Amino acid sequence: MAEIKAVGVVGSGQMGSGIALVAALSGSDVWLHDSDPDALVRARKYIDDFIQNIVSRGHVSAAEGSDAILRLHYASNLEDLQSADIIIEAIVESEDVKRKLFTDLDKITKASAILASNTSSISISRLASATNRPHQVIGMHFMNPPPIMKLIEIIRGADTSDDTFETTKALAERFGKTVICSKDYPGFIVNRILMPMINEAFYALYTGVATKEDIDTGMKLGTRHPLGPLQLADFIGLDVVLSVLRILHAGLGDSRYAPCPLLVLYVDAGRLGRKRGIGVYDYRKATQETKSSSKL
Repeated sequence: MAEIKAVGVVGSGQMGSGIALVAALSGSDVWLHDSDPDALVRARKYIDDFIQNIVSRGHVSAAEGSDAILRLHYASNLEDLQSADIIIEAIVESEDVKRKLFTDLDKITKASAILASNTSSISISRLASATNRPHQVIGMHFMNPPPIMKLIEIIRGADTSDDTFETTKALAERFGKTVICSKDYPGFIVNRILMPMINEAFYALYTGVATKEDIDTGMKLGTRHPLGPLQLADFIGLDVVLSVLRILHAGLGDSRYAPCPLLVLYVDAGRLGRKRGIGVYDYRKATQETKSSSKL
């Protein structure tokens, strides 16, 4: 089993930057890639602020924080990942886009490199078929946000080798995560169970069963969930929820995964959740109030 020393991450959004941060704090050299320079600037600020915060709280020493920052490299060219031992993609949840990326990575990276996907629902076997190394392709699904959540879901494709699985599992454990393993079925474990609940919450709102506040309060206090399903959907991103539900519906053929019309309407209207300032809930007023209070 090969030791992973250098980690590449493709996509510097909330998931990608979080994965890069976790890898750097674990002692890996990390290359975080994004074709958008502004996205890399935002990722660097998020990572620097997060490390400063955990240092100030005493979770890591100042030296450990500084070392993690020094191990992070920001790359706008995909070719900069050619020396990585594993590349974890965290880009848009689109099979076509991910397959193209895997084809490109297959040509660029060294022959021994593992190609991992952070997909939450797309077939690993189909992604692997876009490469000439299907035995070195695996699913490595981090929970959001990666620095906080303790779980990683590992998914073996039809041809994933034992060595690839063991190496990836060891890396996840080095990241301080608990590992669960799923077969390569739509939605894997977490989203196959979670998404119908979120979808049903949208149907409850859509049909007037209750207000959004009461739906979320009911699930928080009635089932000890830290977030209600509609709040969680906003946090995940309604576009991501819709994409996963469509994949589940197509892959499993079960009507319970058919997206609620209200969810579709919100996505069509650009109400994507917290990242857009409005989803099921409106976060724009809270953001404005925070900015105003900071000026006092």
